[in-house]
Amino acid sequence: MAETEFFTIGQIVAPHGVRGDVRVYPDTDFPERFLTMKYAYIDGVKYEITDARFHKRVVLMKFVGIHDRNGVEPLLHKELQVTRQDLMPLEEGQHYVFDIIGCRVFDKENNVLGTVTDILKTGSNDVYIVTDEDGKELLLAVIPQVILSVDTDTKTIIADPPEWTE
Repeated sequence: MAETEFFTIGQIVAPHGVRGDVRVYPDTDFPERFLTMKYAYIDGVKYEITDARFHKRVVLMKFVGIHDRNGVEPLLHKELQVTRQDLMPLEEGQHYVFDIIGCRVFDKENNVLGTVTDILKTGSNDVYIVTDEDGKELLLAVIPQVILSVDTDTKTIIADPPEWTE
């Protein structure tokens, strides 16, 4: 049996009140997802969600079977996770960060530029940090003129880096 892969969408940061609610700090581009979730995983254990609502910058959440503050204590500072099939669907050309990290990057002539080791969120567009075998970093703006194709199935990216990066 294949091991289930979990993806973190939030962090349980504190109890809320005395009735077993928790405060979850969202770690997702889709925070609205919390309002319709039926269950989530904590340390690989499935928890059924009975209520979720926004409160300031956190989500207040309640799980089946947890009725007081003492029941919340073991969950504090744990990651709230989902399985791959429960991830939010992306639009064409969008990719999850965890699918991009580790991709090998090639130029148009099939020369290896390195591997994506991190992604910078700049506001206007993301920037892939590509590290070569010698540890030298190359920054590639995620724009159509630079990133020509992304294949997360084969973990490969074809890029046309600007001439000043060479």
